[in-house]
Amino acid sequence: MSSVRLDKWLWAVRIYKTRSDAAEACRTNRVLVGGAYVKPSREVKCGEVVSVKKMPVTYTFRVLELVSSRQPAKNVPLYAQNITPQEELDKLNIPRETIFIARDRGTGRPTKKERREIDALMDDLSYLEDDE
Repeated sequence: MSSVRLDKWLWAVRIYKTRSDAAEACRTNRVLVGGAYVKPSREVKCGEVVSVKKMPVTYTFRVLELVSSRQPAKNVPLYAQNITPQEELDKLNIPRETIFIARDRGTGRPTKKERREIDALMDDLSYLEDDE
């Protein structure tokens, strides 16, 4: 086998759960081969570098072997080498900064006064983030 469709390879090495998901990612410019956006029907060859954008991380894989049928998870390292830079993987560990205002169940929407207090709190926090 000298080449295989990109969407089929992405599905076979378990980067995407379905082949249609892989094809959709290619069509929406979330997959790059050699730094260029590609169509799902593009033929991928051994040694090429495939980048996949899955928010917030852009994963990078090197094609080691071509395969067109879905592989067990334990066999994936035979076909794809994960060469994602560590700084991309570190994005997964960034704590999600969210603010949750506890409200008693059944109290309904905030009143105008409560809404102003929440907005003031949010403004105070945004000033702290700007200082960093």
